[in-house]
Amino acid sequence: MTRVAMLTYSVKPRGGVVHSIAVAEALARRGHDVELFAVGRPGEGFFREPKVPATVVEHMPPDAPFDGRVAAMIEAYAAGLSERLAGFDVVHAQDCISANAALALRDAGAVPHVLRTVHHVDDFRSPSLVACQDRSIAAPDAVVCVSRPWAERLARDFGVSAEVVGNGVDLARYRPPRDAAERAGDRAALGFGNRAVVLAVGGIEPRKGSLTLLDGFAYLRAELERDPLLVVAGGATLFDYRDELDRWAARRAEIGLTDEEVRELGPVGDAELERLYRAADVLAFPSVAEGFGLVVLEALASALPVVASDIDVLRGFVNDGRSALLAPAGDAAALGHALARALSDAALRDRLTEAGAAVAARHSWDAVAERHERAYAKFRATRDLPVAG
Repeated sequence: MTRVAMLTYSVKPRGGVVHSIAVAEALARRGHDVELFAVGRPGEGFFREPKVPATVVEHMPPDAPFDGRVAAMIEAYAAGLSERLAGFDVVHAQDCISANAALALRDAGAVPHVLRTVHHVDDFRSPSLVACQDRSIAAPDAVVCVSRPWAERLARDFGVSAEVVGNGVDLARYRPPRDAAERAGDRAALGFGNRAVVLAVGGIEPRKGSLTLLDGFAYLRAELERDPLLVVAGGATLFDYRDELDRWAARRAEIGLTDEEVRELGPVGDAELERLYRAADVLAFPSVAEGFGLVVLEALASALPVVASDIDVLRGFVNDGRSALLAPAGDAAALGHALARALSDAALRDRLTEAGAAVAARHSWDAVAERHERAYAKFRATRDLPVAG
């Protein structure tokens, strides 16, 4: 048994937080003693109740410029963790905020080491986040990644060697509709009617290719005979994307897309997200950069056809034309055409969903936990720490 402190920066349903909870739970199922930590506003809890002990370090962001808020968050998180991390075999941070908090404690002698998962490297503009990210990659005692392309980039750009632990999906939660009646009920509850529904999950931000999504949807509307509806869910994040939101609103107005054509749901709960996957007709995922692409796995597990950007991390687990349709990142016309194909060709949809189900079945959280066990054992052995049996 290994005692693991799993640290994440938020309680919101972002990919890294979902990963943190799921890995913690899977490790616990395999007999390990895992406690989950996050930082949040007073009274906040995780977006879903973790099945492991969980602590939220309370922090009220100060009325200060963004860089000051980031520094205050790291300082508050480190202070809140300082007396809680004693006795853990592995202190495992999932992001730059939690990693910097843990590194501050390590450097002060409060914890012996820090292991970090790098999901992806962001193109930050904020000096505080650039420094936070760089230190969180270079300074930990060991690093793991969720995909091979990012492990290769860390080796090339930072000189950091990283094990690949992968990502998973909960097949009990993300599943196809049980029958036509359940799907019809989900669509009715969401007010979809008979429209062709394009679902995008992840919110509105540059990395998600949001403006390409809008333009691609406009191309789809011109190509498809049915009246399509774009539904955008998610978006809870620490970072300030108001400039992208302004660009999104301006582009929507320029194209002439009203609330009748585009619904912006914001963050949604677990049950509603699962229902959206079952009720939609196709997932649009035009990201320009991802650590892995959990949303794609969730859609595949839900028998929802996927149209995504042709980026290396997605090519690591889906095949263009077989388990998904891939379009060049940033190419709105190609995205719109691929969406039209997925919506109008029933035989293609059947092939995509059948192959997609097989992909999802290969990505269980228990398999991800097993890879974490191997990474932990290797890490502890290289540091001459006792290796749990």
